[in-house]
Amino acid sequence: MMILLQAALSAEDVARVRTELDAVRWREGKATAGHAARAVKDNRQAIGDDPRVAALEGFVLAALRRHPLFDLVARPKRVSRLLFSRYADGETYGDHTDDALMGDPPLRTDLAFTLFLAEPDTYEGGALVTTTALGEQVVKLAAGDAVLYGADTIHRVEPVTSGERWAAVGWVQSLVRDPRQRETLFDLTTARTRLAGAGAAREDLMLLDKVRGALLRMWADA
Repeated sequence: MMILLQAALSAEDVARVRTELDAVRWREGKATAGHAARAVKDNRQAIGDDPRVAALEGFVLAALRRHPLFDLVARPKRVSRLLFSRYADGETYGDHTDDALMGDPPLRTDLAFTLFLAEPDTYEGGALVTTTALGEQVVKLAAGDAVLYGADTIHRVEPVTSGERWAAVGWVQSLVRDPRQRETLFDLTTARTRLAGAGAAREDLMLLDKVRGALLRMWADA
């Protein structure tokens, strides 16, 4: 399941992040790629041990966690550190899948997310492309929008042919590792919200709450 998180960052927040990232040091993105992905990764990333980068990570992650869909879709148990990336003319990230485990202690990468930090009309190319059973899904969003998707999908960043693509990426270890179970819980929550808005009886809403709670108790990897 791929979910769009619209306006995860406001225009003012994007401008702040971009301004502060302009002042930090950058390095080749290959330094943080897994063995298989290193051969197809060609971008630049902000150096993570800079305290200014760490502060930006916290700022952006807090904004993502406030988005009404993030926790409902991801059911996060742990969230990785963020990687801030830039792609200029000719830079790309070829087809790859994300490492199943990252960090120390290892974080299981159930979901990945990309937060776009440049307006799509300021650069050519640079779309995120994921391979699904329905074919390739092409994603190029407004600055401040994010997309959440399965980290096990084959995906790539198309070559940038002009301008510069800025983004933040990260990974989630979910309390519910099975994607079908996460989707079921999300659908139940969505249905409950709609029924509540339509004036459904309190007793019926409580029954839905009971079912959702029972499923969480069965499925949660707490």
